[in-house]
Amino acid sequence: MEGFDKIFWFIAILFSLLFIIQTIFSFAAGDNDQAYGDSDTATELDQGIGYEFLTIKNFIAFFTIFGWTGVALLQSNMNKTGIIGFAFLGGCVVVVMMFFIMRSMSNLKDSGTLKIENALGKTATVYLLIPSNRKGMGKITIDLQGTQRELNAVTDDGEDIATGSFVTVTGILNNNILKVSRTQ
Repeated sequence: MEGFDKIFWFIAILFSLLFIIQTIFSFAAGDNDQAYGDSDTATELDQGIGYEFLTIKNFIAFFTIFGWTGVALLQSNMNKTGIIGFAFLGGCVVVVMMFFIMRSMSNLKDSGTLKIENALGKTATVYLLIPSNRKGMGKITIDLQGTQRELNAVTDDGEDIATGSFVTVTGILNNNILKVSRTQ
């Protein structure tokens, strides 16, 4: 084997071993971003910077594909510049694919924060009597964001709304109290 061939074989084998080690550690250590110890709980709305393009994982993936593409092309009659070009292109394609896959997956996460505006127009069940004309506050049970929630509610209706009645959410007051009316 000449030096050019040895370089591609060295890159392919070295980065394949690093890729295997990285994969084992990801499964064993639970590839996550959790911190331990005292931390500021006010950062729950922080979305971070998302998936980064230049990471160690992408670096290893790039050179793994670069090396194996080069090894695969060594047997062709292609010149050295063409082999390097196609190997570089193969590595770039994999990194770009990983970037788009990880970015798409990051859109799947859910903060779990209640978005009360999702309640508008939904039907709910009265849990505690809702006094008429906003004379007091009652409670409703509503399916919201995939879970059943118990929320405070008032009404502008002229009659009290009894427990077990169906209501429709018509507004939001003070960002946490629902305005409801009896469902016809």
